[in-house]
Amino acid sequence: MKFTLSWLKDHLDTDASLAEIVDRLTMIGLEVESVDDKAALKPFVIARVLTAEKHPDADKLRVLSVDTGAGDPVQVVCGAPNARAGLVGAFAAPGTYVPGIDVTLSVGNIRGVESRGMMCSERELQLSDEHDGIIDLPEDAPVGTPFATWAKLDDPVIEINLTPNRPDATSVYGIARDLAAAGLGTLKNGAVAPVAGEGACPVKVTIEAPELCPGFALRLVRGVKNGPSPKWMQQRLIAIGQRPINALVDITNYVTFDRGRPLHVFDAKKVAGNLVVRRAKEGETVLALDGREYTLTRDMCAIADDNGVESIAGIMGGEHSGCDETTTDVLIESALWDAMATARTGRTLGIVSDARYRFERGVDPEFMVPGIELATKLVTELCGGTPSETEVVGYAGYEPRVVSFPFAEVKRLTGIEVAPEESRVILSRLGFTVADAVEMTISAPGGLAELMPSSGVHAVPPGDRVDVAVPSWRPDVDGKADLVEEVMRIHGVEKIDPQPLVSHDAVNGRILTTLQIRTRAAKRALAVRGMMEAVTWSFIPARHAELFGGGQPELKLANPIAADMSDMRPSLLPGLIAAAQRNADRGFADVALFEVSGTYEGDRPEQQRRVAGGVRRGTAKMEGQGRHWAGNAASVGVFDAKADAFAALEACGAPVDKLQVEAGGPAWYHPGRSGTIKLGPKVVLGTFGEFHPKTLEALDAAGPLCGFEVFIDVVPEPKAKATRTKPRLDLSPFQAVRRDFAFVVDRNVEAAALTRAAGAADRKLITGVRVFDIFEGPSLGADKKSVAIEVAIQPVERTLTDEDFEALAGRIVENVAKQTGGVLRG
Repeated sequence: MKFTLSWLKDHLDTDASLAEIVDRLTMIGLEVESVDDKAALKPFVIARVLTAEKHPDADKLRVLSVDTGAGDPVQVVCGAPNARAGLVGAFAAPGTYVPGIDVTLSVGNIRGVESRGMMCSERELQLSDEHDGIIDLPEDAPVGTPFATWAKLDDPVIEINLTPNRPDATSVYGIARDLAAAGLGTLKNGAVAPVAGEGACPVKVTIEAPELCPGFALRLVRGVKNGPSPKWMQQRLIAIGQRPINALVDITNYVTFDRGRPLHVFDAKKVAGNLVVRRAKEGETVLALDGREYTLTRDMCAIADDNGVESIAGIMGGEHSGCDETTTDVLIESALWDAMATARTGRTLGIVSDARYRFERGVDPEFMVPGIELATKLVTELCGGTPSETEVVGYAGYEPRVVSFPFAEVKRLTGIEVAPEESRVILSRLGFTVADAVEMTISAPGGLAELMPSSGVHAVPPGDRVDVAVPSWRPDVDGKADLVEEVMRIHGVEKIDPQPLVSHDAVNGRILTTLQIRTRAAKRALAVRGMMEAVTWSFIPARHAELFGGGQPELKLANPIAADMSDMRPSLLPGLIAAAQRNADRGFADVALFEVSGTYEGDRPEQQRRVAGGVRRGTAKMEGQGRHWAGNAASVGVFDAKADAFAALEACGAPVDKLQVEAGGPAWYHPGRSGTIKLGPKVVLGTFGEFHPKTLEALDAAGPLCGFEVFIDVVPEPKAKATRTKPRLDLSPFQAVRRDFAFVVDRNVEAAALTRAAGAADRKLITGVRVFDIFEGPSLGADKKSVAIEVAIQPVERTLTDEDFEALAGRIVENVAKQTGGVLRG
């Protein structure tokens, strides 16, 4: 929201400086984004052309002698067609920065003639788009005076950053009201006197969609003369970034910013019949004032006549009925539009307008009629004409919301002591109506406290609570916490005294939850493995969701931000694969990405999972990637994904020594190059593998790609550990021994099953089993393989004898044969 200092002072009687106003705006919650004090226009001065001679070497150039009021005349070469002796204009000396052409002037030489400055056009000073000639000022303009001061262009422009809950501050008057409430001046009377009309408005209005249009006001003004708006209005609109068009349109824009009341003007002679406010017909089109044609739907509201749609309600008018220099009769419209419908229509059509900005936040319903009165006053003053009476349809009046407000809430919610009388004054200055609360008579022996002893509701003594009626321009105020905020920001957040943190005698308990700790641990572990963290969208295309087990109706978004973001993601992998492919498309083929975030299996909170997922592409292995002097690195594969998955699980506290890996995974993985990680027969902790070619084709991705997902919210909680460190008593003083075994088993027997069988032979002596060789060949027989394992044996009580080792080896062979059918290879 932009406004000039003089514009603000139209509504605020104050002697405060610009710096004081800017500081106070920020302190009351209207944060100042920038202040443009028009310093760029200060070097330009009013100068008079004394002589204008033809350039000796150019037909279209003139050599001017210019009196700048600072001594001897200066010589300027000028090509403007209106350059002449006696002209008074704006002069820029060498060293001046000219904003309209983005040039800093210097002494120049034009066709052999020295030029020591420049006579400027309006475009060069960014006053308008006019550049056919230099600025031509009145004869009595004082030479040597700063041009910006004389033309009243040195008016600072203030821009504030508005939060969506402050529709009242979308107007200069609303901002002035806040500053006055903060003690920075007095708010001037903003009442609008009615303009008398002659006869009823001949154009009638019918509202067929009252749920979209709660009220509509219309007025005809006959015999207007449309042309440029006055200079003061143009200057204010240009200062805030608006382009002046003509008087009728500029008046509606001015009222929009001045009072937060969007209006629209129709050329009455272009309107056929009466106006109807209705839902648009499916597929109906309208050519808007921005020159684009829009296709409407049944969810949108339109203003139509016998010709069809003339305006997109609350968004933008139509070009067909727009006002131009030939307009003589004008219809002024001031209406109320549903905020949600306006926002939805603007977002669907992709239209961002000043009217939409205000209607979707909520305009003051009580200013609908005064707004049309103000516009009528300006139209008749600037364009002439005779107004009709105002046609008002549908508006039922404003019923103020009343909030019961205990003064003690200010202290309870903010920690600041504000006197009740000060709270009353602040709310009253902001436009709230404050009245003493009506006392309740409670027939209970112990009063309210006995009636509701454990409800958390405390009795408020009479006089310590008031009933506050919310004004029509504050739809954001809904309860007593909102009133506390109003008191707080006007009283002054800078008055909050700093408080030291409370010191505790004991060490605090754990602050982070288990899931937060695991999330951090998983991120660190994957980053250590050379992977980079990515943050992908939680929404993915429907076809990708279906590919990864999603696509359920409850996971589809009712109002997606884009057509290809229609479903909540059931997996992190689609987004990570797409990110890896985007990197590859830009020359970074070897990438390793991970993300720890949520996935969705349904619309209930318990169906959201916390998942750590990652992908590797190309040669992005942990130990290195790309070209190397010893040869190109190998492509990523299933075992890289498995190692990443186990690293994440170990960081989250999973008992990795007890995990089981089953061959195969979900359908998006390669069936022969994937696995599922389990803890016991039922608990699935994750999946990993190389991606199926059809999956990559559906995602429009290519290249060696593997990935994993582990469910960190499924990892069981670790057992509580002793708070004091105790010495380990299980360390053995005896030498550990390793023995190798090779077993012939069926080809479909998993190596993990064999290692579990060998380890179970003696859990006290056997501390580890590792596979170090797998062999298949005709010598073993059809569908057979040899699995060689290394068994680590740690004596605990005594040194083992040969007989002990033979007995242990026998138990290992027996266990493997019983559980896997394997026989010791000869």
